[in-house]
Amino acid sequence: MSFLRNLRRSIPNPAGEMPFLDHLEELRWRIIWSLLALIAGTAIGFFTAIQFDLLSVLKRPLDPYIGSVPLQALSVTDPFFLTFRLALTLGVVLAFPVIVYQVWLFLAPALTPRERRAIVPALYLGAVLFSAGVALAYFYVLPMTLDFLQGFQTPSLKLALTGNFYFGFVIKLLVAFGVIFELPVVVLILATMGLVTSKFLARKRRYAIAGMAVTSALITPGDAITATVFMMGPLILLYEMSIVLAKLVERARARDAAGDALAEAQ
Repeated sequence: MSFLRNLRRSIPNPAGEMPFLDHLEELRWRIIWSLLALIAGTAIGFFTAIQFDLLSVLKRPLDPYIGSVPLQALSVTDPFFLTFRLALTLGVVLAFPVIVYQVWLFLAPALTPRERRAIVPALYLGAVLFSAGVALAYFYVLPMTLDFLQGFQTPSLKLALTGNFYFGFVIKLLVAFGVIFELPVVVLILATMGLVTSKFLARKRRYAIAGMAVTSALITPGDAITATVFMMGPLILLYEMSIVLAKLVERARARDAAGDALAEAQ
């Protein structure tokens, strides 16, 4: 630390801008605070998972098919690692606002006031959309997927689900839907920074839909055809929503430019 401070003082900075080493130290602290938030979120997630028996909550959509029969654990360590995996997922979700805030503090000085005014509401929108994606997956997609897969059961097959497989499947599905619902937020931020336009998004719609089909197949379990189909529908709607948001950003930018031009003319 003292070496960095001495080295930083020895580097001339006639422009009065933040030196490169100050940027590195700022980044280091942002990463440290993000990691601390992740550790704290995981600890809270671990306590919540045990206190409220979240594994039973995740198993509830399966109960109509197997009743109260517990899932099998193939190893004595499976219950702990399943709980820890769930806690880590909850930790990432809980720490995400803090992580985004740290990224914001690091990047905000380089953004214009207009970009900051547009990006801050987008972050709140992202939290709402993530929750909506998880809710859609848990209450609709997961039960329909299980119903579809159970339709292939025959007297020749006996269903013997393990906790490791089932909970891994559910967690992956919920997180996948939550993350994919962030598409409008990503596009809104990119449009605000001038990196994409509504015309570009509309022109690439066919390629985007093809990419969505591939993405849906990759991030949903390979045998869950229903989950892939149900993810395609929201993805297409979210893409169209992204085009609308990009148009709104462009109109706002045009109004600002017209106002600046009028002020300069006066």
